[in-house]
Order: sequence, then structure tokens, then C-alpha cells
Amino acid sequence: MNKGKGVGLEMSETAKRKRKRSTTSVKEEKTSSAASPCTYHTFSDPAHVVLLRSQLLNWYDKEKRELPWRTVAETEPDVNIRTYAVWVSEIMLQQTQVATVRDYYNRWMKRWPTVQDLADATLEEVNQMWAGLGYYSRGKRLHEGALKVVTELRGQMPQTVDSLLKQLPGVGRYTAAAVGSIALGQVTGAVDGNVIRVLCRLRAIGADSTSAAVTEALWGLANTLVDPERPGDFNQAMMELGARVCTPKGPLCSQCPVQPHCHAFRKVHVKQEQNSKKLLGKLSRKASALPDIEDCMSSETCQLCPSEPWVDELGVQNFPSKPAKKPPRVERTLTCVVARPGQQGEEEYLLRQRPNKGLLAGLWEFPGLLVEGENSEVQQKRALCAELRTILGTHLTESLFQYVGEVVHIFSHIHQTYVVHSVCLKDSDTQTQTGNAQWLTRSALQEAAVSTGVKKILKLYDSMENKEEQTSKDGKKQKNTRIKNDQTAQKSKKIKLSGAKSSRQLSLSSFFKTVKEESSS
Repeated sequence: MNKGKGVGLEMSETAKRKRKRSTTSVKEEKTSSAASPCTYHTFSDPAHVVLLRSQLLNWYDKEKRELPWRTVAETEPDVNIRTYAVWVSEIMLQQTQVATVRDYYNRWMKRWPTVQDLADATLEEVNQMWAGLGYYSRGKRLHEGALKVVTELRGQMPQTVDSLLKQLPGVGRYTAAAVGSIALGQVTGAVDGNVIRVLCRLRAIGADSTSAAVTEALWGLANTLVDPERPGDFNQAMMELGARVCTPKGPLCSQCPVQPHCHAFRKVHVKQEQNSKKLLGKLSRKASALPDIEDCMSSETCQLCPSEPWVDELGVQNFPSKPAKKPPRVERTLTCVVARPGQQGEEEYLLRQRPNKGLLAGLWEFPGLLVEGENSEVQQKRALCAELRTILGTHLTESLFQYVGEVVHIFSHIHQTYVVHSVCLKDSDTQTQTGNAQWLTRSALQEAAVSTGVKKILKLYDSMENKEEQTSKDGKKQKNTRIKNDQTAQKSKKIKLSGAKSSRQLSLSSFFKTVKEESSS
């Protein structure tokens, strides 16, 4: 019995191992199928690849925008400066539009033209320069990278895609590929948001564009298509095409230089023809059997094909497909604009520096605290009062606090509402009790490393001040007008009374005269 039991266990283990091997082989098959997608989703004909490169680069040479970082990449002979300049531009362009970046980039390069100059700057100066550009950790990463290049790499920027990826903080797969191809001429594709859209439409890739299978397929396509003679220009041409022609909404398909290669464009026309035939009642069995478009032969199991049905109204905008965005977290923050008379006659404002990690790291802001739950205005003032007592170490009363209004500011993942109050202190010598707080004049505040949210709060505060000032002036004017009107009314009353009295006298004279005349007759 014991022996039989042992044999049974051994057989069971053998069966488990077989099942495990079988499961592993299935997984390998799936991986293999994901790594080698259907030819419908790739460029299998080398002649098509050569033609697409030629068409795209010809268009780019005629239509490209003149941008300062492109000029540096094309004209700067020093590879170290060129790599640094392109690196700065790519970090600035993350999640930010070209029109916004241009001025920031010019100011940055004028102040810190080399990686050594940036390393010599302080983080406070970097934050100050970055203020208003958003995603503030990017500026910090640039500064950290510059310090690393100077202290650990002898001032030499990394010269390959792999070393850029490994040695510079904040540099991911795309940024390393972009800098490597544009500044160093390395033959590698680069896949950003614009390129994802272009490639998904060119090859009708409709699965979730953030999935691992689609990501690897897109990088494979990018590396297949990139021009070995002009890799930097080709990658920039793909980005330019996505930014200006193959746009998320309202794409300009008629102006697209690579339209003949686009499966999405062709699919739209096939669908339109099919719908027209249906409407006309001419969709015969023979017509429906014809292959209108070379679809993916394994669409039911393909990891790149759309899982959602085709929507006629969207057209090429059926591609790419993205998962629904997670709604932003909703937050309410109490904040207070604290002002005092300045030493030089200019009003000063209390600001506090945020922690060096997390949202808006290292930036300056008006003191405040996060609101939890529902609070009345009295409770809000009480909480702010306690917070400011800690910072200033002085006695404050809640009656000093005045409600100003609310400011909404949207971060990528937070819907922030600032509930703004103000306090005007009379003592010009009020000192701060914490190391992360300081008093700034208006002119200094304008130049400080503050976020767009702080600028919005200040604008609201100014509008309230102007309104109160205007109300005060209007009140004084109304008071003066009332006095003048009262004086005029009194004068008019006297005139009227005088007039009325004179009138009555004339009437009486006339009356007596009439009586006299009547009696004499």
C-alpha cells in the first residue's frame, strides 16, 4: 500500500510537470506571436519602407518648423554642447507644447549654455527659471543630471543611447532614443505620443496602445522605418507629422505625405464604399465575398487588432485606442495671502517653500493646508489662524482673516481648488519662526520660483483689492455727491420757497388792487 501510494504520488508529480511544460509552451507561443505580429501590422516589403522614408523626409525638408533646438542640432560642432542642448529640449517638451517651450528654452540656453553652467547653478535658480512650465520635477532632474555629468563623467555627456538611458536621471527609453538619434546620429527609432498615433494609423493597430504587446510592436516598427542616413531627421519628421497633420482630432489626411501607406485611411474608404452599396441595395453576395482590404488574418487572436467595434463617425480616429483615463483626484486646499508693510514702503508677502520631493517640489507658495471633509468658513479661518501662528509665532485673531474667493487649478492627476483668504498685518517687523518661510516684496515674488497656481491666487487677491479700492472710491464719491445733492436740494428748496412766497405776495397785491379798483368804481 505504501509503495502504491508512492508510485501514485510520483505519477501525479510527473503529470503536474507535463502540464507545467504544456502551459509554458503556450505562453512561449503567445510571446512569439506577440513578438512576430501579422504582416498586416508591419512593413514586410523593403521597397515600401524606402519609399515611405523618401516621402516623409521630402515633406519634412519643405514643411519643418524652425525651432531653436533643431538649429543647435544642425549647426553646433561641439558634440558635448549639442547633446546637452537636445537633452534640455527633450526634457522640456515632455507633456508640454512646442509654443510654450520655445521661450523657456531660449532663456535657459542663454543663461546656462553648457552642462557645466547648469551644474554651477542652484536648484532654487533652476526652479525659478522653470516656474510656469509645469511638471517641476523635470527641472530638478536636469540639474541632477548636470551635476552627475560634471562630478562623475568628467563633464562629458553620454555618447550612446544606452549610456544616456543608464547615466542620466529622468531619461527613459524615448528620451534616450531621441537625443541619441538627433544629437549623435545613432540609428534608432523614437516612439513618443505623436509617433504612436502615426504608426497605429499606418498599420491599423487598434489594441490598447499602452499594452506591452503594442508598445513592443511600435518600437519594432520605428526601428524598421528609421532612415539610417538621417535618423534624427526621420524621427523628428514622424513627430512633426503627428503634431501637425496626423493629429488626435481633425487629422489632415489629404495633406499627409505617407497617405498611400496608411491602412486606417484605406479602411475608412472601404467602409464608406460598403455603406454606400448597402444604402443603394447593391451589395451582392459576389461583392461581399471580394477582399476589399487585406485585413489581419488572425484578427480574433491578434494582440494588435482592435477589440472595440469600428465607429464610422471616427474614421481614422478609431486608431489608436487608449484605456479610459482615471479621473483626477479632487482636492481642496485652504490658502492665505498674508501681507505686511515693507521696510522700503513696498508691501511684502509671506511665502513658504514646499518639500524637495513630491508635487511642486521646492517651489514657493502661500501658506495653507489641505481641507478634509466639509468645513464652515469659521472653521477654515480657525485652521488657517492656527497654521499662521506656528509660522509667525505671534498672536492672531480669526477676525483678521477675510475670505477672498476660490481658484481652480488642474494638475495632470489632481483637480485642485484653492480656498483663498487674506490677512493684512500692521507690524512691519513680523518675523517667521520656521526656516522654510520668508517675506517677499511684490517684485521679488514675481521673479521667485512659484507655480502657476500661486500666480492665479495672486491675481484673484489683486482683483479683490482693486474692487475694494474702487468700492471705497465710489463710496466716497457717492458721499460727496450726496452732500452736493443735499446742498443743491436745500438751495433749490430756498429758491422755491422764495419763489412761492413772492408769488403769493403778488397774488395778494393783485387781489387788493382788484378790490380797490372795484370799490372806486
